[in-house]
Amino acid sequence: MRVWGLKNCDTCRKAVKALEGAGYPLDYVDVRADGVDADDLARFHTAFGDALVNKRSTTWRGLSDTERAGDPLDLLTQHPTLMKRPVIGDGDRLTLGWDAKTRDTWLERAA
Repeated sequence: MRVWGLKNCDTCRKAVKALEGAGYPLDYVDVRADGVDADDLARFHTAFGDALVNKRSTTWRGLSDTERAGDPLDLLTQHPTLMKRPVIGDGDRLTLGWDAKTRDTWLERAA
């Protein structure tokens, strides 16, 4: 299982702790330090569409209107911290965020 997020993100830390507690071996990708592979970004965008862009982030608020109107994949390539997180993947299955539905999805599968 691979988790894409930020090491200093509370939500990402909660997700990692719960997933490790459920026995999942994790490969963690810090999107700021490690970046996100272009193929992964394209796969995420195909799966989640515009929901992949975190429009509540401080990075988003710092962008100009012109930048915001650009291609989401280009924007995420230039500013990987704009990606909503965590993205959790295991095989072909991907989830975005760490809400109750996502927790149930991963933690029920581990039981």
